[in-house]
Amino acid sequence: MQEFTIERLGPGDEDRLREIRLHALADAPTAFASTHDKEVAYPRDKWAERLADPDSAWFVAADVGLVCARQEHEGEVHLLSMWVAPRARGTGLAGRLVDEVIAWSKAREAHEIGLWAVDDNLDARALYARKGFLPSGEVMALPSHPELMESRYVLSLVFRTARADDLPAIVALITDDAIAAARTGAYGEEHLAAFEDIEADPNNELIVAELKGEVVGTMQLTYIPGISRLGATRLQVEAVRIAGHLRGQGWGRRMMEWAHAKGRARGCAMVQLTSDKRREDAHRFYRSLGYAQSHEGFKLQLD
Repeated sequence: MQEFTIERLGPGDEDRLREIRLHALADAPTAFASTHDKEVAYPRDKWAERLADPDSAWFVAADVGLVCARQEHEGEVHLLSMWVAPRARGTGLAGRLVDEVIAWSKAREAHEIGLWAVDDNLDARALYARKGFLPSGEVMALPSHPELMESRYVLSLVFRTARADDLPAIVALITDDAIAAARTGAYGEEHLAAFEDIEADPNNELIVAELKGEVVGTMQLTYIPGISRLGATRLQVEAVRIAGHLRGQGWGRRMMEWAHAKGRARGCAMVQLTSDKRREDAHRFYRSLGYAQSHEGFKLQLD
């Protein structure tokens, strides 16, 4: 299998960028928001301007692969212009190009990477799913071909599946709360045993938020198949916590939106949660996300 070297283009490479970009637009005209007819008319300065943008990075692999990463907002990177020539498909090159964007984004301390993929492009969607991109729920018509729809996908660089060595920090986050502290207890073997059960269950995930090597948030996601609602699966969200010094900065909202994307990726029809009646601030937060207080909750202690 042929190995392709990936390079980052820089000033002076505008002719090379133009050639491969136009090749991509001609090869896959329904994969991009722009068109070959539009960009073939761009002056040389336009291509040089693209390479001179300090918030963008263009990566190429010979004449068979291209991708661009652009930081459009603080903490957010947009992956765009992704293309691999037919003769290089199936070689793993597409995944390596995505990895270059991920590495560049992490170096800039970005929180997430977003992209748009045409709904009919099943190979691209499968690639992004393998890389951990989740559907955001946003859909629009492809500007170059309005008869086609495209959807937005997001890869978080903050939220991930918890590891055993995260448990002390997770317990500390949960117990930094007068209501939960008494029922959670100090970190111990019981928590490790529970973690092992969660890890072994494909319908359960313990999630953490990590910033600069510090665990600053957590939640548990449970996927519940059911007979009601025509056999729909529900996403249950539990034990949502954000470190005190980050509250009020939007991290709770980001974490919940990421959980919703996880639910969409698993085919869940709805998301549900419970919140202690004493947590009035939490209730306002969940209502701001669109949650409705539609049911009365009942609990019975069995021990």
